[in-house]
Amino acid sequence: MIFADILFWFLVVLGAYLALNAYWLAAVALFRPAVERAHRTYATRPVAATLVGLVALVPVAGVLAVFSKAAHPGVKLLAGAALLVPLVLALIGSAGLADRIGAGLATPVDAAQPWRRVLRGGAVLALLFVVPVLGWFALLPLTLASGLGVLLLPERQRAVSDERTPRLARPPLQIES
Repeated sequence: MIFADILFWFLVVLGAYLALNAYWLAAVALFRPAVERAHRTYATRPVAATLVGLVALVPVAGVLAVFSKAAHPGVKLLAGAALLVPLVLALIGSAGLADRIGAGLATPVDAAQPWRRVLRGGAVLALLFVVPVLGWFALLPLTLASGLGVLLLPERQRAVSDERTPRLARPPLQIES
């Protein structure tokens, strides 16, 4: 293996590492309530979130596998573009895991700059993905599946809890003239 090959793979891994952290930081900046909800779900039900994410990804993968074998390149392009939607949702949800890990590594600066928790947690989480075989084929896919699951799971919980709890009577609307 020559130096150029080593440098190539080093830069590929470094680029993926930095890109994952950038997506998680962007998710916190743009979708703060969803990331906070994902953080709470990871704290209470991480296994359920992972299972929901895996169940949600199975039909998506099946449909995409069928469409990716189509002869027309436009269909293949649409199938690839459709894959980006669950991937982006998974990255948004997995930002909650990065936030959860970063909360375990708390510093006094976190109160003034909460995004630093995600940066620290994301740095640790992305380093776990660098480990050959275990990180590539187990931790990264499970993290992305659970990231999709945490976005789906709270919605289902909220719908169930709304059915079980009676709605409180609202006071009549008073209009002052």
